[in-house]
Amino acid sequence: MKDILEKLSERRAKARLGGGEARIVAQHRRGKLTARERIELLLDEGSFEEFDTFVEHRCDDFGMEKTKVPGDGVVTGWGTINGRVVFVFAKDFTVFGGSLSETHARKITKIQDMALKAQAPIIGLFDAGGARIQEGVAALAGYGDVFHLNVAASGVIPQISVILGPCAGGDVYSPAMTDFIFMVRDTSYMFVTGPDVVKTVTNETVTAEELGGASVHTVRSSVADGAYDNDVECLLDIRRFMDFLPSNNVTGVPEWPSFDDPDRAEPSLDTLVPDNANKPYDVKELILKTVDEGDFFEIQAGFAKNIVIGFGRIEGRTVGIVANQPMVLAGVLDSDASRKAARFVRFCDCFEIPIVTFVDVPGFLPGTAQEYGGLIKHGAKLLFAYSQATVPKVTVITRKAFGGAYDVMASKHVGADVNYAWPTAQIAVMGAKGAVEIIFRQDIGDPELIAARTKEYEDRFLSPFVAAERGYIDEVIMPRSTRRRLARALALLRDKAVPPPRRKHDNIPL
Repeated sequence: MKDILEKLSERRAKARLGGGEARIVAQHRRGKLTARERIELLLDEGSFEEFDTFVEHRCDDFGMEKTKVPGDGVVTGWGTINGRVVFVFAKDFTVFGGSLSETHARKITKIQDMALKAQAPIIGLFDAGGARIQEGVAALAGYGDVFHLNVAASGVIPQISVILGPCAGGDVYSPAMTDFIFMVRDTSYMFVTGPDVVKTVTNETVTAEELGGASVHTVRSSVADGAYDNDVECLLDIRRFMDFLPSNNVTGVPEWPSFDDPDRAEPSLDTLVPDNANKPYDVKELILKTVDEGDFFEIQAGFAKNIVIGFGRIEGRTVGIVANQPMVLAGVLDSDASRKAARFVRFCDCFEIPIVTFVDVPGFLPGTAQEYGGLIKHGAKLLFAYSQATVPKVTVITRKAFGGAYDVMASKHVGADVNYAWPTAQIAVMGAKGAVEIIFRQDIGDPELIAARTKEYEDRFLSPFVAAERGYIDEVIMPRSTRRRLARALALLRDKAVPPPRRKHDNIPL
């Protein structure tokens, strides 16, 4: 028996070395951790249970039968993050460059299937060079199996992808179908075809970073939701991020102890909105002063900065937050902002996360670039997402809510449950100056008359009380009491239930 146990220990030790000491050293020299080091950092200490440690590939072509490594380039299993069960797979770059083979794919699909049955989140740590060329179509079939389960799990369990090295070719499409993607600056990149292929086909000379680095995908393409300086910082923040997410689409949001009084007043919010309607303010100040203990996890902070999305907590329970940002383009809605917010709203609705919306929007961004870029359809995505969402929706209009953007931003008319407005709110078809110049265009030559008409329009329409008189606003509230009002509204809506309509699925304007 002792000999058998010793052999088991030896085989485990060999498997844990992956591609061997030399390749582990090379991985560290690149500023990256190994697959198992990443898992140890991500999960609670001692909680990781590995599966399929000794699985090897079955390829006999091109001399592959002579190079078999236990685990076959991916480490899979489950563990806990702050006591909550998660499943995880981590591609091991030290073994065949982390390339995907038939058996490698089966290890991943096995974990995906187990996560679905256990109704627990799954996290993929990517650091690989794509399909294993020696296996040909068998590797491609493996990708297809992984993709199919990505779709099966969508909206059922949270799927998180963490890009910690190269992610190319077929490897990029699995992360693309997950809920969130996070990257590491300078060491991770994603692209369908690499710089060499691009050079051959299009004659463009581009580096891997310029083609698909974190700076590209968090700022320009919106493929990634956040970027970090190194593996350690990234994985530790993923631990924090997971605390905001529910385990699945049925159990509801996690509830953590909070020492922040839900009735806490914030007098500073009474002066947050400037007297000058054209002067900006930072909506993140409002968010941080409203959520529990100022803890806000922003998503896609570098992309479409005119809208802010992310997770916070109120009374210890997760809420999704969508807010126009007056500091950037006056908080206007454009194609990018609409897509960014729509995707987030749909995620929250999938997993029963209540949505809080802070509105200060002067309308949609005009111009040929936006129209040619499909603003109408992109704006419709956000409208569709809010209209379809059945989770509790609470809206606070802080200042401008003009034109169609008023409707789109979680108005009463598209299904919001509780709508508040600050006394500084202005709800109208457009700003006073533009409206007066259209209504009284015959008086444009008389500045005094136009000024009087503008004042009349402001008094009549640029006030929350007009909407409140019609029931479109449930209450005009003091800014300092925003947190208390939100807490009470969310408590009221905690057991909200809306039966789904009978249909196969909707047809969102993608």
